[in-house]
Amino acid sequence: MTDVYSKALNNKIAVGRILDKIEGSHPGPTVVFFGGIHGNETAGVFAIKDTLAGINASYVKGTIFGVSGNLTALKKNQRYIEKDLNRLWTKESIEAIKKKSNLNADEKELIALLEVLNDILKSNQPPFYFIDLHTTSSQTLPFITINDALINRKFSKQFPVPIILGIEEYLHGPLLSYINELGYVSLGFESGQHDDLRSITNTIAFIYLTLVFSGVLNEKGLVGFSNFYKQLQTQTIHIVDVFEIIYLHKIQQHDTFIMLNGFKSFQSIKKGTKLAINNDIEITSPCSGRIFMPLYQKKGAEGFFIIKPIKPFLLKLSIILRHIKTDSFLAFLPGIHWLNKKEGILQVNLKIAKFFAKSFFHLLGYRNRQITNTHLRLNNRERVAKTRIYKKEPWY
Repeated sequence: MTDVYSKALNNKIAVGRILDKIEGSHPGPTVVFFGGIHGNETAGVFAIKDTLAGINASYVKGTIFGVSGNLTALKKNQRYIEKDLNRLWTKESIEAIKKKSNLNADEKELIALLEVLNDILKSNQPPFYFIDLHTTSSQTLPFITINDALINRKFSKQFPVPIILGIEEYLHGPLLSYINELGYVSLGFESGQHDDLRSITNTIAFIYLTLVFSGVLNEKGLVGFSNFYKQLQTQTIHIVDVFEIIYLHKIQQHDTFIMLNGFKSFQSIKKGTKLAINNDIEITSPCSGRIFMPLYQKKGAEGFFIIKPIKPFLLKLSIILRHIKTDSFLAFLPGIHWLNKKEGILQVNLKIAKFFAKSFFHLLGYRNRQITNTHLRLNNRERVAKTRIYKKEPWY
């Protein structure tokens, strides 16, 4: 068992890898909550323990799991020990770690979590829902982050919080991207600032809403459902837009980065606004938009993001284009070919890519990452999404 301390509650609890497991009295979905993938983000751990302890299994349809993330880092209340656990979840990284004879603490945590994940998928029934619970170093409204698959969008739209698309284009190796590549609904929930008590209460509300929206609990049988919904609605100041990331200030390994005080996630900023100091050089905003997850802690490789809302028309258009599989025609264009059609992976020559707006690929469900000096790799979530197992769900 590992002792985890919450500054917000001034309380310590002892936890294992499985925080709780509830097997319902009726068949239904499998919902998995991860807390503490980053060791200084304890709100999810405490919220899972509190919420699941109060649920009567006789009212549950399906199975609920609560899973601890980086236990070693949670014990020390650090984001990670040597490597960010939430940046190790790529197939290449996992295979390399499996071949190593000596693993660091974070790599050991990955192997342990991978075993839990594989066991859950093997031993339980679909549809599966995976929820990764986080907090941020800056003040923020509660929000959802998702990889851009339509099953993620549709499920997430039930919650009264803003949704951020496209984070997989900027973060390499988060847990949710790995699960998305397996084809399941997966989303991240950021409930507030690390040590703010509201982060715990917001997470509790989100867990209850997830269980209702997934069909594990009945809305009529959950006392306080409307209160949980209104709580998040109020916390987000009724902002329910869908946003996309348009810029990331990346921190290099030996950089000295200092975010200027006072910025909050979703705060509007103008082009040229002074935001940070990086290696004694003043950093200003390259564009207008809203600042997103400014970094106010020592560990972390992302200084800040800038986001902007996506027009509803474009969201609807993207649904139509994906349903008719417009992307099938891309490989007929010069400089574009399939690396893996089944998994929706295209390779694009940069000389060709410059003729296409980034937003064009986004409409079709592709997010890109430069892999060489001459080529991009485009990944499509729709082709791997197990949409079939969710089609009969009420929210679909």
